[in-house]
Amino acid sequence: MTVFPDVDVLYTEAEVCEASEPRAADTGFAEAHANETRLRSMLEAYFEPVCVALRRLGVPQADLEDGAQQVFVVASQKLASIEKGRERAFLMGTAVFIASHARRTKKRKPEVSENEGSSHEFAAGGFLPDELMEQKQRRALLDQVLAAMPEELRVVLVLFELEELTMQEISLALDWKPGTVASRIRRSREVFAELSARAIANEKQGRRS
Repeated sequence: MTVFPDVDVLYTEAEVCEASEPRAADTGFAEAHANETRLRSMLEAYFEPVCVALRRLGVPQADLEDGAQQVFVVASQKLASIEKGRERAFLMGTAVFIASHARRTKKRKPEVSENEGSSHEFAAGGFLPDELMEQKQRRALLDQVLAAMPEELRVVLVLFELEELTMQEISLALDWKPGTVASRIRRSREVFAELSARAIANEKQGRRS
C-alpha cells in the first residue's frame, strides 16, 4: 500500500510555512487550513496516479515515490496559481519535468529491476495467478514500447492516451501550441503502433525459437 507523504512535510520542504509560526489573523489561519485541505485532497486523489505516470515516463521503480513527492512539493509551492479543476493537469505536467530530470540522472544510480515491487498499477488482489501474469506481460510490453519512443512522443502519448488529459490540458501543462499537441498525438499513435507490432512479432519469434 502506498503511504502518502505528510502534508506538513511537503510544506516544510517547500518552505511554504512553518508549523510553529503564529498566524497574525484569523484569515491567515483560514487560508492555511484551506490550502492544507486542498493539498491533502490532491494527495489522496492523485498520488498513486502520479506514480504510475512517472513510471510510464521512464522513472525507475525505486525512485517512483520520491519522484511523486517532488511533484507534490512543487504543487505546494504553486498551490495558489493552480486553477480549481486543473489540479490533475498541473500534476501530470509537473511529472513530465520530474521524469525528464530523473532520466538524466538514471545512469548515476544502480539499476533496479522494473518488475520488482510494482504495486502501483496492477495489485495482486483480485487476480488469479494466470491473469496477474498476463497483466504483467502486457505492462512489460507497454513499458518496452514507451521506452523506445522519442521523448516528446512518449510524453504526449502517456498524457493523452493513458492519463486521458485533453489536448487543451496538455497544451497548458507543457506550454505547447495546440497544433503541436495535435500533430504529436497523431505521430505518437503511428510510432506506437509500429513499435508495438514489431515488439509483438519479436516476442512471438522468441517463443518459437
